[in-house]
Amino acid sequence: MTDGVMLHEKKRFFDGLTGYHYLVLVVACLAWSFETFDQWLFVFSKQRAIAELLGAAGSDAKLVGSWTNIATAALMIGWATGGLFFGMIGDRLGRTRTLQLTILMYAVLSGLSGVAQNVYQFSALRFLMGLGVGGEFAAGAALVAEAFPIHARATALSIMQAVSALGNMTAAVVNGTFASAGLSWRWLFSVGVVPAIILVIVFGYVHEPEVWLQARAVAKKGKGNLGSILALFREPLLRRHTLIGVSLAAVGVIGFWGVGVLTPELLRSVMNPKNLPELKAITEQQVSMAGFAQNFGCFFGALTFGYVAQRLGRRTGFILAFLGCMVMVPSAFFLTNSFLTAVVLFFLLGFMLLSVMSGFAVYFPELFPTRMRSTGTGFCYNVARYITAAMLFATIPIRASLGMAGMVYAVIAVYVVGCLIILFVAPETKGKPLPE
Repeated sequence: MTDGVMLHEKKRFFDGLTGYHYLVLVVACLAWSFETFDQWLFVFSKQRAIAELLGAAGSDAKLVGSWTNIATAALMIGWATGGLFFGMIGDRLGRTRTLQLTILMYAVLSGLSGVAQNVYQFSALRFLMGLGVGGEFAAGAALVAEAFPIHARATALSIMQAVSALGNMTAAVVNGTFASAGLSWRWLFSVGVVPAIILVIVFGYVHEPEVWLQARAVAKKGKGNLGSILALFREPLLRRHTLIGVSLAAVGVIGFWGVGVLTPELLRSVMNPKNLPELKAITEQQVSMAGFAQNFGCFFGALTFGYVAQRLGRRTGFILAFLGCMVMVPSAFFLTNSFLTAVVLFFLLGFMLLSVMSGFAVYFPELFPTRMRSTGTGFCYNVARYITAAMLFATIPIRASLGMAGMVYAVIAVYVVGCLIILFVAPETKGKPLPE
């Protein structure tokens, strides 16, 4: 069944799907999971890497914290810049070729991060690696959305987002294994290079979606724009959807990168508050296990959003996810007092955080027509990263004076804004065909 035909007929996810549908889903899932694998290698290692690269100044906790924010912000800015640029490329060059290029970029540049000699090089490589990371999501989401029929679209996109948690969990296992073996953080960044390059080759067997080929043919006749950011603001409906998408993405990305990736530092402060050298190895193993639990929760949270969105609607899915984050963010950061509580609370935190992010994978491709789908999705997701990067810089003094509590309260307020956007502005797209 295709979009626009018998929209209200009840169908199971796998009804009418072919082997090619599953091939598209598998390669899109692997692309996204390799990307998140590289992201979480950075999450686990950033504090150690910055401390070592600062040399004698690495014992200054405030300086390490400031440079950690700077390196994270550099990744976010690169991510946003790459997302905007490659979002347009995805509409102009094609989904699969854009994916091949961006995967190769983030794999090689992530590997090079392991040979950085100072914090400036490390931050610069984070920025360059972010260029590739930012471009992958929009092209992958557009590819899956256009390849799958309407009854399977939300589930397929939520599966793609859920599998990203497997990349995060793999990073936790690798980090714990390397810590146990006494290997430097530098070795971590080399792990994901070869599999990602192999995936670039596999993408050669995936062809461009038919709807994109048709949109390109129409555009060549001068009857439409392919991949134009300006076009997002020329048409009233597109402009409205773009502003809604950017606002929602900002809520989710601020929550995830503002506090969601700080759980390793939180657990280190609980398990080894005096930073004793003899406890570092066992603490790092516990950090990896708790990180695994957090991302295990991410996996189920992403799948749950797809289930809720398919049955109750996208707006209901977002409201439940935002409310859950408002509960779990303070719970995780104020109630974690042992390794056991960390495992439980981090699992629930990951569940809620990735429920929100899964919503973007489902919702954003449904807001934009084929000729602008990758551009619109990339624009929404990545302008939000600029906003988050600015917030990370702006909150350096806040974090220094108020600690993590100030960050937590700020993020709760952001989730309140997300609820208001969904309740009063955002349209429902459940059961509707993709815009042409």
